[in-house]
Amino acid sequence: MQQMSSLRYRTLWLTLGWLQITAVWVLYLMPSPPSVDIGIDFLDKLVHFATYAMLMGWFIQLYPHTRTRLFYAVGFIGMGMTIEILQGMGKARMFEAADILANSLGVVLISSIMHTRVNQILFTLEQQFIKYLRKN
Repeated sequence: MQQMSSLRYRTLWLTLGWLQITAVWVLYLMPSPPSVDIGIDFLDKLVHFATYAMLMGWFIQLYPHTRTRLFYAVGFIGMGMTIEILQGMGKARMFEAADILANSLGVVLISSIMHTRVNQILFTLEQQFIKYLRKN
């Protein structure tokens, strides 16, 4: 398996990752976030799960060391808790323990499968982009 150090555009991937974190903070703390009702029960919890799974999956690909990955896992779980507490302190949003659970499950699930080919997504995207640039 390729190591994260072989990512040619690591700085770009890190920047995009931190922009994703910023977007989560903004969207989860804004008084009236955009919402879509597509008739799926617990869609909000699925969005929480997917958001934190995506964040963890993104950063796991950038850091090969277990200690750093654990730091991010704990950090994302703590971030989810902090955001929920802050939502509970405001008037427009409310604290939901189920959101913390969904966030945490997303982090844990992705952490548990990152030894698979999922760990190659950014590397594969980058390689395909480089091939595309060489052709054109």
